[in-house]
Amino acid sequence: MSDPRLASDARADAVARLTAPGAPFEILEEQVRGVQMPVFGTRYRSLSSLLADSARYGDAEYVVCDDLRLTFTEHLTRVASLAQEFRSRYGVGRGDRVAILSANNAEWIMTFWAATSLGAIAVGMNSLWSGREIEYGIELSGPKVIVVDAGRRALLGSSDIDVLSVEHDVPHLGSVHPHAELPDVEIDEDDPAVILFTSGTTGRAKGATHSHRNMIAAVDFHRFNDALAGESGQAPNRRRFLLATPLFHIAALHNLAVPRLAFGDTAVISTGRFDVDRVLRLIEKERLTNWGAVPTMMTRLIEHGDPSRYDLSSLKSVSISSAPSTPALRAKLKEILPSAERTLGTSYGLTESSSAATLATAADLAERPDTVGRPVLTTSIEIRDETGTAVPDGVEGEIYLRGPLMMLGYWNNPEANASAIVEDGWMRTWDLGTMEDGYLRISSRRSDLILRGGENVYPAEVEAVIDEHPAVRECIVVGAEHHDYGEEVCAMIVVSPGSEVTDLEMSGYTAERIARYKVPTRWIFRTDDLPRNATGKVKRADVRAALQ
Repeated sequence: MSDPRLASDARADAVARLTAPGAPFEILEEQVRGVQMPVFGTRYRSLSSLLADSARYGDAEYVVCDDLRLTFTEHLTRVASLAQEFRSRYGVGRGDRVAILSANNAEWIMTFWAATSLGAIAVGMNSLWSGREIEYGIELSGPKVIVVDAGRRALLGSSDIDVLSVEHDVPHLGSVHPHAELPDVEIDEDDPAVILFTSGTTGRAKGATHSHRNMIAAVDFHRFNDALAGESGQAPNRRRFLLATPLFHIAALHNLAVPRLAFGDTAVISTGRFDVDRVLRLIEKERLTNWGAVPTMMTRLIEHGDPSRYDLSSLKSVSISSAPSTPALRAKLKEILPSAERTLGTSYGLTESSSAATLATAADLAERPDTVGRPVLTTSIEIRDETGTAVPDGVEGEIYLRGPLMMLGYWNNPEANASAIVEDGWMRTWDLGTMEDGYLRISSRRSDLILRGGENVYPAEVEAVIDEHPAVRECIVVGAEHHDYGEEVCAMIVVSPGSEVTDLEMSGYTAERIARYKVPTRWIFRTDDLPRNATGKVKRADVRAALQ
Protein backbone atom coordinates (compact mmCIF):
# COMPACT_ATOMS: atom_id res chain seq x y z
CA MET A 1 0.00 0.00 0.00
CA SER A 2 1.39 3.42 -0.98
CA ASP A 3 2.43 5.91 1.66
CA PRO A 4 -0.17 8.79 1.83
CA ARG A 5 2.57 11.21 2.81
CA LEU A 6 4.51 10.46 -0.38
CA ALA A 7 1.35 10.99 -2.43
CA SER A 8 0.78 14.31 -0.66
CA ASP A 9 4.35 15.43 -1.39
CA ALA A 10 4.01 14.48 -5.04
CA ARG A 11 0.79 16.46 -5.29
CA ALA A 12 2.45 19.51 -3.73
CA ASP A 13 5.26 19.32 -6.30
CA ALA A 14 2.73 19.09 -9.14
CA VAL A 15 0.79 22.09 -7.80
CA ALA A 16 4.00 24.13 -7.63
CA ARG A 17 4.88 23.30 -11.26
CA LEU A 18 1.40 24.06 -12.61
CA THR A 19 1.09 27.41 -10.81
CA ALA A 20 4.63 28.72 -11.36
CA PRO A 21 5.12 32.01 -13.26
CA GLY A 22 4.46 31.38 -16.95
CA ALA A 23 2.82 27.99 -16.26
CA PRO A 24 -0.74 27.21 -17.48
CA PHE A 25 -2.23 27.90 -14.05
CA GLU A 26 -0.11 30.85 -13.00
CA ILE A 27 -1.72 32.65 -10.09
CA LEU A 28 -1.78 36.45 -10.01
CA GLU A 29 -2.93 38.98 -7.45
CA GLU A 30 -5.74 41.14 -8.85
CA GLN A 31 -8.49 43.42 -7.64
CA VAL A 32 -11.81 41.60 -7.39
CA ARG A 33 -14.63 43.99 -6.51
CA GLY A 34 -12.18 46.25 -4.72
CA VAL A 35 -10.31 43.52 -2.84
CA GLN A 36 -6.88 42.16 -3.76
CA MET A 37 -6.98 38.36 -4.05
CA PRO A 38 -5.36 35.49 -5.98
CA VAL A 39 -6.85 34.54 -9.36
CA PHE A 40 -5.82 32.37 -12.28
CA GLY A 41 -4.06 34.61 -14.80
CA THR A 42 -5.38 32.65 -17.81
CA ARG A 43 -9.16 32.30 -17.70
CA TYR A 44 -12.36 32.97 -19.57
CA ARG A 45 -13.88 36.36 -18.76
CA SER A 46 -17.55 35.41 -19.23
CA LEU A 47 -19.79 32.40 -19.66
CA SER A 48 -20.67 33.60 -23.17
CA SER A 49 -17.03 33.38 -24.27
CA LEU A 50 -16.82 29.87 -22.80
CA LEU A 51 -20.01 28.96 -24.68
CA ALA A 52 -18.70 30.34 -27.98
CA ASP A 53 -15.48 28.37 -27.56
CA SER A 54 -17.43 25.11 -27.18
CA ALA A 55 -17.89 25.09 -30.98
CA ARG A 56 -14.46 23.46 -31.22
CA TYR A 57 -15.90 20.18 -29.90
CA GLY A 58 -18.16 19.88 -32.94
CA ASP A 59 -19.97 16.57 -33.27
CA ALA A 60 -19.06 15.20 -29.84
CA GLU A 61 -22.08 14.75 -27.57
CA TYR A 62 -22.66 17.40 -24.93
CA VAL A 63 -26.10 16.53 -23.50
CA VAL A 64 -27.99 13.25 -23.55
CA CYS A 65 -31.49 13.21 -22.03
CA ASP A 66 -33.81 10.27 -22.68
CA ASP A 67 -34.13 10.14 -26.50
CA LEU A 68 -32.55 13.54 -27.12
CA ARG A 69 -28.85 13.61 -27.97
CA LEU A 70 -27.25 17.02 -28.60
CA THR A 71 -23.78 17.51 -29.99
CA PHE A 72 -21.85 20.63 -29.08
CA THR A 73 -22.65 22.09 -32.51
CA GLU A 74 -26.37 21.34 -32.20
CA HIS A 75 -26.49 22.71 -28.66
CA LEU A 76 -24.75 25.93 -29.67
CA THR A 77 -27.10 26.42 -32.62
CA ARG A 78 -30.21 25.93 -30.48
CA VAL A 79 -28.93 28.20 -27.74
CA ALA A 80 -28.15 30.96 -30.25
CA SER A 81 -31.67 30.74 -31.70
CA LEU A 82 -33.24 30.67 -28.24
CA ALA A 83 -31.21 33.69 -27.14
CA GLN A 84 -32.23 35.63 -30.24
CA GLU A 85 -35.90 34.91 -29.53
CA PHE A 86 -35.50 35.81 -25.85
CA ARG A 87 -34.13 39.18 -26.90
CA SER A 88 -36.33 40.03 -29.90
CA ARG A 89 -39.64 38.53 -28.81
CA TYR A 90 -39.51 38.91 -25.02
CA GLY A 91 -37.14 41.85 -24.55
CA VAL A 92 -34.64 39.97 -22.40
CA GLY A 93 -31.40 41.87 -21.99
CA ARG A 94 -28.45 42.39 -19.73
CA GLY A 95 -29.44 42.17 -16.07
CA ASP A 96 -32.94 40.79 -16.71
CA ARG A 97 -33.92 37.55 -14.98
CA VAL A 98 -35.01 34.35 -16.70
CA ALA A 99 -36.51 31.92 -14.18
CA ILE A 100 -36.32 28.16 -14.74
CA LEU A 101 -38.83 26.04 -12.85
CA SER A 102 -38.39 22.50 -14.05
CA ALA A 103 -37.08 19.05 -13.37
CA ASN A 104 -33.75 18.20 -14.99
CA ASN A 105 -33.74 18.14 -18.79
CA ALA A 106 -31.74 19.42 -21.76
CA GLU A 107 -34.06 22.43 -22.09
CA TRP A 108 -33.06 23.55 -18.58
CA ILE A 109 -29.43 23.64 -19.67
CA MET A 110 -30.17 25.37 -22.99
CA THR A 111 -32.23 28.03 -21.23
CA PHE A 112 -29.40 28.70 -18.80
CA TRP A 113 -26.87 29.20 -21.61
CA ALA A 114 -29.25 31.35 -23.67
CA ALA A 115 -29.97 33.65 -20.72
CA THR A 116 -26.35 34.09 -19.67
CA SER A 117 -25.20 34.66 -23.29
CA LEU A 118 -27.45 37.76 -23.26
CA GLY A 119 -25.98 39.02 -20.00
CA ALA A 120 -29.27 38.09 -18.35
CA ILE A 121 -29.47 36.21 -15.05
CA ALA A 122 -30.71 32.63 -14.92
CA VAL A 123 -32.83 31.98 -11.82
CA GLY A 124 -32.70 28.31 -10.87
CA MET A 125 -35.90 27.75 -8.94
CA ASN A 126 -36.26 24.68 -6.75
CA SER A 127 -38.44 22.20 -8.64
CA LEU A 128 -39.58 20.68 -5.32
CA TRP A 129 -41.07 23.93 -4.04
CA SER A 130 -44.70 24.39 -3.05
CA GLY A 131 -46.88 26.97 -4.77
CA ARG A 132 -46.30 29.48 -1.98
CA GLU A 133 -42.52 29.08 -2.20
CA ILE A 134 -42.64 29.52 -5.97
CA GLU A 135 -44.66 32.70 -5.55
CA TYR A 136 -42.06 34.04 -3.14
CA GLY A 137 -39.16 33.13 -5.45
CA ILE A 138 -40.79 34.96 -8.34
CA GLU A 139 -41.56 37.98 -6.19
CA LEU A 140 -37.97 38.14 -4.96
CA SER A 141 -36.23 37.67 -8.31
CA GLY A 142 -38.67 39.56 -10.56
CA PRO A 143 -38.11 37.56 -13.77
CA LYS A 144 -39.04 38.83 -17.21
CA VAL A 145 -39.65 35.27 -18.46
CA ILE A 146 -40.43 32.00 -16.66
CA VAL A 147 -39.59 28.67 -18.29
CA VAL A 148 -41.64 25.89 -16.67
CA ASP A 149 -42.30 22.19 -17.25
CA ALA A 150 -45.73 20.60 -17.26
CA GLY A 151 -45.28 19.09 -13.82
CA ARG A 152 -45.04 22.51 -12.19
CA ARG A 153 -47.18 24.70 -14.47
CA ALA A 154 -50.29 24.46 -12.24
CA LEU A 155 -48.28 25.64 -9.21
CA LEU A 156 -47.50 28.94 -10.97
CA GLY A 157 -51.09 30.09 -11.11
CA SER A 158 -51.93 33.16 -13.18
CA SER A 159 -49.18 35.65 -13.91
CA ASP A 160 -48.49 38.77 -15.98
CA ILE A 161 -45.00 37.42 -16.67
CA ASP A 162 -44.35 35.62 -19.97
CA VAL A 163 -44.43 31.87 -19.30
CA LEU A 164 -42.76 29.43 -21.71
CA SER A 165 -43.13 25.66 -21.66
CA VAL A 166 -40.16 23.32 -21.50
CA GLU A 167 -41.93 20.75 -23.66
CA HIS A 168 -43.00 22.95 -26.60
CA ASP A 169 -41.84 26.58 -26.46
CA VAL A 170 -38.14 26.04 -25.74
CA PRO A 171 -37.64 23.44 -28.53
CA HIS A 172 -39.58 25.66 -30.96
CA LEU A 173 -37.68 28.86 -30.10
CA GLY A 174 -34.44 26.91 -30.33
CA SER A 175 -35.19 25.97 -33.94
CA VAL A 176 -36.58 29.26 -35.33
CA HIS A 177 -33.15 30.55 -36.40
CA PRO A 178 -31.05 27.56 -37.52
CA HIS A 179 -28.18 29.83 -38.61
CA ALA A 180 -28.26 32.24 -35.68
CA GLU A 181 -25.06 33.41 -34.05
CA LEU A 182 -24.56 34.12 -30.38
CA PRO A 183 -25.45 37.68 -29.34
CA ASP A 184 -22.65 40.22 -29.11
CA VAL A 185 -23.14 41.55 -25.59
CA GLU A 186 -20.61 43.31 -23.38
CA ILE A 187 -20.42 41.36 -20.12
CA ASP A 188 -18.24 42.16 -17.13
CA GLU A 189 -16.67 39.34 -15.09
CA ASP A 190 -18.50 40.52 -12.01
CA ASP A 191 -21.92 40.83 -13.64
CA PRO A 192 -24.45 38.45 -12.03
CA ALA A 193 -25.06 35.27 -14.02
CA VAL A 194 -27.26 33.03 -11.88
CA ILE A 195 -29.40 33.05 -8.76
CA LEU A 196 -29.75 29.82 -6.80
CA PHE A 197 -31.83 29.60 -3.67
CA THR A 198 -30.53 28.53 -0.30
CA SER A 199 -32.80 28.10 2.71
CA GLY A 200 -32.36 30.83 5.25
CA THR A 201 -31.13 30.28 8.78
CA THR A 202 -33.72 32.82 9.93
CA GLY A 203 -36.65 32.11 7.63
CA ARG A 204 -37.39 32.23 3.91
CA ALA A 205 -35.06 31.22 1.10
CA LYS A 206 -32.33 33.59 -0.02
CA GLY A 207 -31.13 34.00 -3.58
CA ALA A 208 -27.39 33.39 -3.64
CA THR A 209 -26.16 35.38 -6.64
CA HIS A 210 -23.14 34.18 -8.59
CA SER A 211 -21.20 36.21 -11.12
CA HIS A 212 -19.61 35.09 -14.36
CA ARG A 213 -16.32 35.20 -12.48
CA ASN A 214 -17.69 32.87 -9.79
CA MET A 215 -18.83 30.31 -12.32
CA ILE A 216 -15.66 30.49 -14.40
CA ALA A 217 -13.68 30.02 -11.17
CA ALA A 218 -15.71 26.85 -10.53
CA VAL A 219 -14.78 25.65 -14.03
CA ASP A 220 -11.12 26.40 -13.35
CA PHE A 221 -11.27 24.44 -10.09
CA HIS A 222 -12.12 21.38 -12.18
CA ARG A 223 -9.69 22.33 -14.94
CA PHE A 224 -6.86 22.46 -12.42
CA ASN A 225 -7.84 19.12 -10.85
CA ASP A 226 -7.84 17.57 -14.31
CA ALA A 227 -4.35 18.94 -14.89
CA LEU A 228 -3.21 17.42 -11.59
CA ALA A 229 -4.64 14.07 -12.70
CA GLY A 230 -2.68 14.43 -15.91
CA GLU A 231 0.51 15.01 -13.93
CA SER A 232 0.04 11.59 -12.36
CA GLY A 233 -0.74 9.75 -15.58
CA GLN A 234 -4.53 9.89 -15.14
CA ALA A 235 -5.38 12.37 -17.87
CA PRO A 236 -9.13 12.57 -18.66
CA ASN A 237 -10.21 11.60 -22.17
CA ARG A 238 -13.71 12.41 -23.40
CA ARG A 239 -15.49 11.51 -20.23
CA ARG A 240 -19.19 10.79 -19.87
CA PHE A 241 -20.78 12.07 -16.65
CA LEU A 242 -23.98 10.98 -14.97
CA LEU A 243 -26.10 14.04 -14.09
CA ALA A 244 -28.52 12.83 -11.41
CA THR A 245 -28.68 15.73 -8.94
CA PRO A 246 -30.90 18.83 -9.43
CA LEU A 247 -29.68 21.54 -11.79
CA PHE A 248 -30.87 24.18 -9.30
CA HIS A 249 -27.90 23.10 -7.12
CA ILE A 250 -24.27 24.05 -7.65
CA ALA A 251 -23.35 20.33 -7.67
CA ALA A 252 -25.11 19.77 -10.99
CA LEU A 253 -24.94 23.22 -12.61
CA HIS A 254 -21.62 24.81 -11.58
CA ASN A 255 -19.72 21.58 -11.09
CA LEU A 256 -21.11 19.36 -13.83
CA ALA A 257 -23.16 20.92 -16.65
CA VAL A 258 -20.97 24.01 -17.09
CA PRO A 259 -17.53 22.35 -16.82
CA ARG A 260 -18.58 19.58 -19.24
CA LEU A 261 -19.23 22.22 -21.88
CA ALA A 262 -15.82 23.73 -21.18
CA PHE A 263 -13.95 20.44 -21.52
CA GLY A 264 -15.80 18.64 -24.31
CA ASP A 265 -17.30 16.00 -22.02
CA THR A 266 -20.82 14.54 -22.10
CA ALA A 267 -23.53 15.07 -19.47
CA VAL A 268 -26.07 12.23 -19.43
CA ILE A 269 -29.19 13.24 -17.53
CA SER A 270 -31.02 10.70 -15.40
CA THR A 271 -34.67 11.80 -15.36
CA GLY A 272 -37.36 11.02 -12.82
CA ARG A 273 -36.90 9.97 -9.22
CA PHE A 274 -33.62 8.36 -8.27
CA ASP A 275 -33.82 4.61 -8.77
CA VAL A 276 -30.70 2.47 -8.34
CA ASP A 277 -31.59 -0.08 -11.03
CA ARG A 278 -32.44 2.61 -13.57
CA VAL A 279 -29.19 4.47 -12.86
CA LEU A 280 -27.09 1.31 -13.13
CA ARG A 281 -28.77 0.46 -16.43
CA LEU A 282 -27.99 3.98 -17.64
CA ILE A 283 -24.32 3.67 -16.65
CA GLU A 284 -24.16 0.39 -18.56
CA LYS A 285 -26.02 1.62 -21.64
CA GLU A 286 -24.26 4.98 -21.99
CA ARG A 287 -20.83 3.72 -20.92
CA LEU A 288 -20.61 6.42 -18.28
CA THR A 289 -17.18 7.13 -16.81
CA ASN A 290 -17.93 9.54 -13.94
CA TRP A 291 -20.59 9.64 -11.24
CA GLY A 292 -20.88 12.39 -8.63
CA ALA A 293 -23.55 11.46 -6.09
CA VAL A 294 -25.00 12.57 -2.78
CA PRO A 295 -24.53 10.15 0.16
CA THR A 296 -28.15 8.96 0.02
CA MET A 297 -27.63 7.68 -3.53
CA MET A 298 -24.57 5.73 -2.47
CA THR A 299 -26.35 4.37 0.62
CA ARG A 300 -29.12 3.02 -1.62
CA LEU A 301 -26.54 1.54 -3.96
CA ILE A 302 -24.92 -0.29 -1.05
CA GLU A 303 -28.28 -1.53 0.23
CA HIS A 304 -29.18 -2.61 -3.28
CA GLY A 305 -26.62 -5.38 -2.98
CA ASP A 306 -24.18 -6.71 -5.55
CA PRO A 307 -24.35 -4.60 -8.74
CA SER A 308 -22.23 -7.15 -10.62
CA ARG A 309 -25.11 -8.10 -12.94
CA TYR A 310 -24.57 -4.73 -14.63
CA ASP A 311 -21.55 -3.95 -16.77
CA LEU A 312 -20.01 -1.02 -14.90
CA SER A 313 -16.54 -1.44 -16.36
CA SER A 314 -16.71 2.01 -17.96
CA LEU A 315 -17.06 3.73 -14.56
CA LYS A 316 -13.66 5.18 -13.69
CA SER A 317 -14.45 7.85 -11.11
CA VAL A 318 -16.93 8.06 -8.23
CA SER A 319 -17.30 11.07 -5.92
CA ILE A 320 -19.65 12.18 -3.15
CA SER A 321 -20.80 15.77 -2.72
CA SER A 322 -23.55 18.01 -1.27
CA ALA A 323 -23.44 16.38 2.19
CA PRO A 324 -20.82 14.79 4.44
CA SER A 325 -19.99 11.13 3.89
CA THR A 326 -18.77 8.90 6.69
CA PRO A 327 -15.62 6.76 6.55
CA ALA A 328 -17.87 3.69 6.91
CA LEU A 329 -19.93 4.67 3.86
CA ARG A 330 -16.81 5.27 1.80
CA ALA A 331 -15.34 1.92 2.87
CA LYS A 332 -18.49 0.00 1.88
CA LEU A 333 -18.66 1.84 -1.43
CA LYS A 334 -15.09 0.88 -2.29
CA GLU A 335 -16.00 -2.77 -1.73
CA ILE A 336 -18.69 -2.80 -4.41
CA LEU A 337 -17.24 -0.15 -6.76
CA PRO A 338 -13.47 -0.66 -7.08
CA SER A 339 -13.22 2.53 -9.17
CA ALA A 340 -14.00 4.48 -6.00
CA GLU A 341 -10.75 3.41 -4.30
CA ARG A 342 -8.61 6.05 -6.00
CA THR A 343 -11.16 8.80 -6.64
CA LEU A 344 -13.36 8.88 -3.55
CA GLY A 345 -12.38 12.03 -1.72
CA THR A 346 -14.54 14.62 -0.01
CA SER A 347 -14.98 18.37 0.02
CA TYR A 348 -16.58 21.24 1.90
CA GLY A 349 -18.52 23.99 0.23
CA LEU A 350 -21.73 26.03 0.25
CA THR A 351 -24.12 27.35 -2.33
CA GLU A 352 -22.57 30.70 -1.47
CA SER A 353 -19.06 29.49 -2.36
CA SER A 354 -20.05 28.40 -5.90
CA SER A 355 -18.00 25.22 -5.66
CA ALA A 356 -15.80 23.39 -3.18
CA ALA A 357 -13.93 25.59 -0.72
CA THR A 358 -11.76 22.65 0.39
CA LEU A 359 -10.83 19.34 -1.17
CA ALA A 360 -9.57 16.14 0.46
CA THR A 361 -8.16 13.50 -1.88
CA ALA A 362 -8.38 9.78 -1.22
CA ALA A 363 -4.76 10.00 -0.04
CA ASP A 364 -5.66 12.83 2.37
CA LEU A 365 -8.49 10.78 3.87
CA ALA A 366 -6.23 7.78 4.31
CA GLU A 367 -4.04 9.93 6.54
CA ARG A 368 -6.77 12.13 8.11
CA PRO A 369 -10.20 10.40 7.95
CA ASP A 370 -12.04 13.29 9.64
CA THR A 371 -10.77 16.10 7.39
CA VAL A 372 -12.59 17.86 4.57
CA GLY A 373 -9.24 18.78 3.08
CA ARG A 374 -7.19 21.84 2.31
CA PRO A 375 -8.38 25.12 0.77
CA VAL A 376 -8.68 24.92 -3.01
CA LEU A 377 -6.43 27.20 -5.03
CA THR A 378 -7.45 30.90 -4.90
CA THR A 379 -9.63 30.32 -1.80
CA SER A 380 -8.51 31.54 1.62
CA ILE A 381 -9.89 30.26 4.91
CA GLU A 382 -9.78 31.79 8.38
CA ILE A 383 -11.14 30.42 11.64
CA ARG A 384 -12.43 33.23 13.86
CA ASP A 385 -13.85 33.59 17.34
CA GLU A 386 -17.14 35.27 18.25
CA THR A 387 -15.51 38.72 17.99
CA GLY A 388 -14.34 38.06 14.43
CA THR A 389 -10.69 37.66 15.44
CA ALA A 390 -8.63 34.92 13.79
CA VAL A 391 -7.72 32.08 16.15
CA PRO A 392 -4.56 29.92 16.16
CA ASP A 393 -4.18 26.50 14.58
CA GLY A 394 -6.11 23.82 16.44
CA VAL A 395 -8.66 26.22 17.99
CA GLU A 396 -12.31 25.84 17.02
CA GLY A 397 -14.16 28.82 15.61
CA GLU A 398 -16.38 30.02 12.79
CA ILE A 399 -15.21 29.40 9.23
CA TYR A 400 -14.70 32.45 7.01
CA LEU A 401 -13.98 32.20 3.27
CA ARG A 402 -12.57 34.59 0.67
CA GLY A 403 -11.71 34.30 -3.01
CA PRO A 404 -13.06 34.61 -6.56
CA LEU A 405 -15.48 31.72 -5.94
CA MET A 406 -17.47 33.59 -3.29
CA MET A 407 -20.92 34.83 -4.32
CA LEU A 408 -21.75 38.45 -5.05
CA GLY A 409 -24.34 38.32 -2.27
CA TYR A 410 -28.02 37.54 -1.74
CA TRP A 411 -30.37 38.96 -4.35
CA ASN A 412 -32.36 41.93 -3.11
CA ASN A 413 -31.44 41.27 0.53
CA PRO A 414 -29.13 44.00 1.84
CA GLU A 415 -29.64 42.98 5.47
CA ALA A 416 -28.46 39.43 4.83
CA ASN A 417 -25.55 40.72 2.75
CA ALA A 418 -24.40 43.01 5.53
CA SER A 419 -24.31 40.02 7.85
CA ALA A 420 -22.67 37.57 5.42
CA ILE A 421 -20.07 39.68 3.60
CA VAL A 422 -17.74 41.39 6.03
CA GLU A 423 -14.54 43.43 5.72
CA ASP A 424 -12.06 42.86 2.87
CA GLY A 425 -14.31 40.46 1.01
CA TRP A 426 -14.47 37.76 3.69
CA MET A 427 -17.68 35.70 3.77
CA ARG A 428 -19.12 34.21 6.93
CA THR A 429 -20.34 30.62 6.79
CA TRP A 430 -21.77 30.25 10.33
CA ASP A 431 -20.17 26.80 10.28
CA LEU A 432 -17.76 25.78 13.03
CA GLY A 433 -14.42 24.15 12.32
CA THR A 434 -10.73 23.82 13.12
CA MET A 435 -7.64 24.22 10.96
CA GLU A 436 -4.72 21.91 11.68
CA ASP A 437 -1.57 21.95 9.52
CA GLY A 438 -3.56 23.43 6.64
CA TYR A 439 -6.40 20.88 6.84
CA LEU A 440 -9.96 21.82 7.80
CA ARG A 441 -12.13 19.75 10.11
CA ILE A 442 -15.84 20.58 10.42
CA SER A 443 -17.40 20.65 13.90
CA SER A 444 -20.96 21.55 12.94
CA ARG A 445 -22.78 22.90 9.90
CA ARG A 446 -24.63 26.16 10.38
CA SER A 447 -25.63 25.13 13.86
CA ASP A 448 -29.03 23.57 13.23
CA LEU A 449 -28.84 22.69 9.55
CA ILE A 450 -30.51 19.39 8.62
CA LEU A 451 -28.99 17.57 5.64
CA ARG A 452 -31.74 15.34 4.26
CA GLY A 453 -30.61 13.32 1.28
CA GLY A 454 -28.32 16.10 0.07
CA GLU A 455 -30.99 18.80 0.50
CA ASN A 456 -30.46 21.57 3.05
CA VAL A 457 -33.33 22.05 5.49
CA TYR A 458 -33.14 24.97 7.92
CA PRO A 459 -35.31 24.47 11.00
CA ALA A 460 -36.27 28.14 11.22
CA GLU A 461 -38.00 28.00 7.85
CA VAL A 462 -40.01 24.89 8.79
CA GLU A 463 -40.79 26.23 12.26
CA ALA A 464 -42.16 29.45 10.77
CA VAL A 465 -44.68 27.45 8.72
CA ILE A 466 -45.72 25.14 11.58
CA ASP A 467 -46.21 28.14 13.86
CA GLU A 468 -48.93 29.43 11.49
CA HIS A 469 -51.20 26.51 12.42
CA PRO A 470 -53.86 27.69 14.91
CA ALA A 471 -53.38 24.64 17.17
CA VAL A 472 -49.64 25.26 17.60
CA ARG A 473 -48.43 27.32 20.55
CA GLU A 474 -44.75 26.80 19.84
CA CYS A 475 -42.55 24.29 18.09
CA ILE A 476 -39.00 23.24 17.38
CA VAL A 477 -37.60 21.36 14.39
CA VAL A 478 -34.43 19.25 14.57
CA GLY A 479 -32.70 16.56 12.55
CA ALA A 480 -32.42 12.93 13.62
CA GLU A 481 -30.27 10.19 12.16
CA HIS A 482 -31.88 8.28 9.29
CA HIS A 483 -30.51 5.17 7.60
CA ASP A 484 -31.43 6.31 4.08
CA TYR A 485 -31.50 10.11 3.99
CA GLY A 486 -28.70 10.66 6.51
CA GLU A 487 -31.05 12.84 8.55
CA GLU A 488 -34.81 13.16 8.75
CA VAL A 489 -36.79 16.23 9.74
CA CYS A 490 -38.49 15.97 13.15
CA ALA A 491 -40.83 18.39 14.90
CA MET A 492 -41.79 18.78 18.54
CA ILE A 493 -44.99 20.79 18.97
CA VAL A 494 -46.55 22.37 22.03
CA VAL A 495 -50.29 22.24 21.40
CA SER A 496 -52.51 25.14 22.45
CA PRO A 497 -54.92 24.37 25.33
CA GLY A 498 -58.07 22.63 24.15
CA SER A 499 -56.65 21.88 20.70
CA GLU A 500 -56.16 18.52 19.08
CA VAL A 501 -53.95 17.81 16.11
CA THR A 502 -52.54 14.69 14.41
CA ASP A 503 -49.43 13.75 12.47
CA LEU A 504 -51.47 13.43 9.28
CA GLU A 505 -53.05 16.85 9.68
CA MET A 506 -49.73 18.58 10.38
CA SER A 507 -47.99 16.82 7.50
CA GLY A 508 -50.70 17.88 5.07
CA TYR A 509 -50.79 21.44 6.39
CA THR A 510 -47.03 21.83 6.12
CA ALA A 511 -46.78 20.20 2.66
CA GLU A 512 -49.15 22.83 1.27
CA ARG A 513 -46.69 25.56 2.23
CA ILE A 514 -43.15 24.21 1.77
CA ALA A 515 -41.40 21.58 -0.31
CA ARG A 516 -42.13 18.01 0.71
CA TYR A 517 -38.54 17.22 1.56
CA LYS A 518 -38.75 19.85 4.32
CA VAL A 519 -41.93 18.40 5.86
CA PRO A 520 -41.24 16.59 9.15
CA THR A 521 -41.59 12.83 9.00
CA ARG A 522 -41.70 12.49 12.80
CA TRP A 523 -43.96 14.52 15.09
CA ILE A 524 -44.06 14.74 18.88
CA PHE A 525 -46.97 16.57 20.53
CA ARG A 526 -46.91 17.89 24.09
CA THR A 527 -48.79 20.35 26.28
CA ASP A 528 -45.96 21.56 28.50
CA ASP A 529 -43.36 24.12 27.43
CA LEU A 530 -40.30 23.23 25.39
CA PRO A 531 -37.09 22.70 27.42
CA ARG A 532 -35.13 25.94 27.70
CA ASN A 533 -31.83 27.08 29.15
CA ALA A 534 -31.24 30.04 31.47
CA THR A 535 -31.24 32.51 28.58
CA GLY A 536 -34.58 31.26 27.28
CA LYS A 537 -33.22 29.38 24.27
CA VAL A 538 -34.75 26.01 23.51
CA LYS A 539 -32.33 23.22 24.36
CA ARG A 540 -32.17 21.47 21.02
CA ALA A 541 -29.91 18.76 22.43
CA ASP A 542 -32.68 17.75 24.85
CA VAL A 543 -35.19 17.61 22.01
CA ARG A 544 -32.86 15.44 19.93
CA ALA A 545 -32.38 13.14 22.92
CA ALA A 546 -36.15 12.77 23.29
CA LEU A 547 -36.37 11.72 19.65
CA GLN A 548 -33.89 8.87 20.04
